[in-house]
Amino acid sequence: MKKKYALVGTGGRAIFFYTAIIKDFPKTASLVAFCDTNQTRMDYANSRLESLDHPQIPTFLASSFDRMIAETHPDEVIVTTIDRTHNIYIIRALELGCNVITEKPMTIDAPRCREIFSAVERTNRKVRVTFNYRYAPHNTKIYELLSSGAIGEVNSVHFEWLLNTQHGADYFRRWHRDKRNSGGLLVHKSTHHFDLVNFWLRSRPETVVAMGDLKFYGKENAERRGETKFYSRAFGSENAVEDPFALHLDKNAQLKAMYLDAEKEDAYFRDQSVFSDGISIEDTMGVMVRYRSGAVLTYSLTAYAPWEGFRVMFNGTKGRLEVEVVEQSYVNSGGEQALEGALESRSILLRPLFGKPVEIEIPEGSGGHGGGDPQLLNDLFGEVSEDGDPFRRAASHVDGALSILTGICANESIKTGQTVRVDDVFQV
Repeated sequence: MKKKYALVGTGGRAIFFYTAIIKDFPKTASLVAFCDTNQTRMDYANSRLESLDHPQIPTFLASSFDRMIAETHPDEVIVTTIDRTHNIYIIRALELGCNVITEKPMTIDAPRCREIFSAVERTNRKVRVTFNYRYAPHNTKIYELLSSGAIGEVNSVHFEWLLNTQHGADYFRRWHRDKRNSGGLLVHKSTHHFDLVNFWLRSRPETVVAMGDLKFYGKENAERRGETKFYSRAFGSENAVEDPFALHLDKNAQLKAMYLDAEKEDAYFRDQSVFSDGISIEDTMGVMVRYRSGAVLTYSLTAYAPWEGFRVMFNGTKGRLEVEVVEQSYVNSGGEQALEGALESRSILLRPLFGKPVEIEIPEGSGGHGGGDPQLLNDLFGEVSEDGDPFRRAASHVDGALSILTGICANESIKTGQTVRVDDVFQV
């Protein structure tokens, strides 16, 4: 029997889910409704369905969310709205009898997190968080190696993530640039990274200390470097013509249809200057975390690097594991879905104590996010395997909370200059 899905929030990330349901899982899943604050974006989503030879589906403005559930009877609701509203739709969907699949982060702060946990307990419904990086073959291989004891007990992890001047800059053009919407990159983006560490170590964060600043983006930083030509948004600006950081919506059919043509309804500008005022998130961050296992993480995130990807090193009682992954550049919602997290190179090197280094063979994977996207989608919408997943990659609301709590505590540490105990913020 097919499961029925309604989707709320028809921005760029939504395309990933509704395209997969229509193209790849017609036997197990059906799409019954779109919901959004913007009718133009919902109309565009329906036009994409028609391009896939699928009929249009009913659309509902956000104010009619309850009516959508009542009229279309979905089994599950997919939440891909802006981060600060995830909790609203997660909780209401649970209360109306639906399970939920939510894009990461699950939410952006501890009070919203408490509300979601209360709703799960009250309704006895389920929330899944879409941590596709868990499913990437290289990340699963790291889990296998650490679980097998290849380097013994893990004592420390050094994790550096780099966002480049194409993808990284994009967070400073969009709604993410306002910390009230996204919780900043330590919540919005790093939720992936902190979840991976939780997953790899099979542990949870205990204490967090962090520092972070806006060092590169923003008007003041540009002025300090001698910049004199400024603009608020790229569309219609002469100063944006030669700016390599500018995003030209009118030159990309998908971005134009989803955002430029939709501005008349919500006044949301997708192409804001990364060197304008109004940016309240950091672009340079360092975090230290102690886990219940005793391991210590040192973590760095830079949002203006010349390449994109990550390096992670694990130091254990029997050796060291070194990983490097280089990802391709892309712009969110820019019609480059297959490039999201696509790989240029990857390597895993095992260095045992008193032994020669061993290059670890990594299974091939296809699709976005290093091959993780197709496996995640099959886990969400495909046939359920009787054997289950030996790697336990499916992420619940508990996993969603543990991943964001590291970032939430890091934000608090940046603000106060103090070490923050996770249990003092929220007990999972």
